[in-house]
This record gives sequence, C-alpha cells and structure tokens, in this order.
Amino acid sequence: MYNKILLPVDLNEESSWEKALPTALTLCRSFGASLHVVTVLPDYRMPLVGSYFPKDFAKKAHEAISEAQHAFIKENVPEDIQAQSVIVDGSPWEAIIKAAKKLEVDLIVMASHNKRKFADYVLGPNAEHVVHHTKMSVMIVR
Repeated sequence: MYNKILLPVDLNEESSWEKALPTALTLCRSFGASLHVVTVLPDYRMPLVGSYFPKDFAKKAHEAISEAQHAFIKENVPEDIQAQSVIVDGSPWEAIIKAAKKLEVDLIVMASHNKRKFADYVLGPNAEHVVHHTKMSVMIVR
C-alpha cells in the first residue's frame, strides 16, 4: 500500500517526531516502505533577511543540519529500514508538500504538537496546512 513514507522532523523539537517516528517505522516495516526524513530550514536567502547573515551562512546551515539529521537517523532509525535524509528550504508546510511531491511519497506521517490557539490545539498549524493543501495521504499522530 505504501512504498515511500515522509516524516517531517524538527531536530530541535522532540515533540515533532517522538510519537510520529514509531508510527512511521511500524508502517515502513509493515509495507516494506522507505522512510524519507525531512527537515525544513528557513529560507535565509530572501533579500531582506539574507542581508543580515554572512554570505556562506545558508551553506553552513545546510551542512550542520545535514550532519545532525544523519546522526538523528543513525540513532533513531533501525538499520533494517531504508532511510533518506532530505533538507528543504522555506516555510514548513510548503516545503513539506514540495518535498513530498518531488519524492513521490505515498504517505506523510507527522505529529501535531503546537497548542497555542484553538485551531493549533485541534491539529497544529503546519499539520493543518499540509492536510488542506496536499492531495496525498497524511497521517497525523497525536
């Protein structure tokens, strides 16, 4: 049923993956699917924002995130599951959807963890946007 499963993670926020990761791993094992771990890096190249950072800041940020994400995968994803590290730039929900389309995933598994407003309490702002703006299946893990 599923060949490719995408799991968005914020490496600085354990709640973004602590419940979703075990679910994604179980689904990967059940269907023999590969796991695509996606981390979204804010877009520092915007003219207004970018002028405040050194020229090579985005490159260094990508390298640091790549190292952290590979360490995350090594520590949290068992060797029997094929995992891919993916880093994308932009707003979280838009970047998640773009990555899912580009990778042609069958399912997005993500946590709902922000509880600031009522709408956020029900679903979470990024999860809500992903659910409403993508045509692929999305599993929200609470």
